[in-house]
Amino acid sequence: MPNAQAEAIKAEGNAFFKAGKYAEAIEKYKAATAIDDSVPAYWSNMAACYEKLRNFEGMEEAGRNCIKADRNFVKGYFRLATAQKNLNDLPGCIKTLESGLAIQASNPDLKKMKKEITELQRNEQVAAYCTKANEQMQNGDVGGAYKTLELASRLDAGNPEIEKMMSKVKPKWEKMEKSRRAGLSGPELHKEKGDDLYKNAQFENAIGEYTKCLDGLKGAEKQSELALKALANRAACFKQISNFDGTIEDCTAVLEVEPENVKALIRRAQAFEGVERYRFALQDVKTVLAMPYHKVGKQNFDLCNGMQHRLSRTVAQLKSMSSS
Repeated sequence: MPNAQAEAIKAEGNAFFKAGKYAEAIEKYKAATAIDDSVPAYWSNMAACYEKLRNFEGMEEAGRNCIKADRNFVKGYFRLATAQKNLNDLPGCIKTLESGLAIQASNPDLKKMKKEITELQRNEQVAAYCTKANEQMQNGDVGGAYKTLELASRLDAGNPEIEKMMSKVKPKWEKMEKSRRAGLSGPELHKEKGDDLYKNAQFENAIGEYTKCLDGLKGAEKQSELALKALANRAACFKQISNFDGTIEDCTAVLEVEPENVKALIRRAQAFEGVERYRFALQDVKTVLAMPYHKVGKQNFDLCNGMQHRLSRTVAQLKSMSSS
């Protein structure tokens, strides 16, 4: 049951709020929380007052206390996210919205704000890419500017500013690229053709180019950086077309030279799982998880952690079946 005294003070705060006396309302809500800080409505109403006063630091604190009072009170997440949006803490805002949506996935206010913030983040990233590309152009870094504008285009295809900048950069980049490729060796050229085909999802053709690259290498070149890249990329192509034996073979060749190549270990583990060699897959995953976190990276760590749980269950089940 709510505390009667706290509820009476809340009612006084509500009256102040309706009268537009937000500072006075805040004091009433604070008095109510001093009696019982476990009622989320007191904090939520306080946050609403801070919003009216454009005091978003106060709103943020009240929003956090609202969630602390009741983690299932969805409006608390909306209050906190609103404050974070106005404080330009967009990553924090998205995190808060996702936490709220995890409790009530259909909440229209949270969904609408998440869409708005995602669009704001996208626009900010595009603007940052354009600024960076402009600086690169001024510094004569044509290749860097071209790559940056490609990233911007993926986020906002058809953007007039990006297209205008690209119209200046692309001809220069193509001229430089033509000159650079003219100086490549046969194997290097095949490797780059393979890369282009891979980007266009032409995996079987890409495999052919990587194979030509590898066939063109002699002696010590077969363990060169170029060879390892061609093997790694061909393994990725094999994985895309579910040729798991090919993936395992190429990843193994890479790992013979670079035993701690994270991508090769993960790809081989996935391929081992694909051919139901679960123990081998589990061993590769454990090898990755035993490496320093900064070397593995969050995305790879999370992937391998999930694979380890899944593979451990499978191995245990198979062991149980064979012993019964």
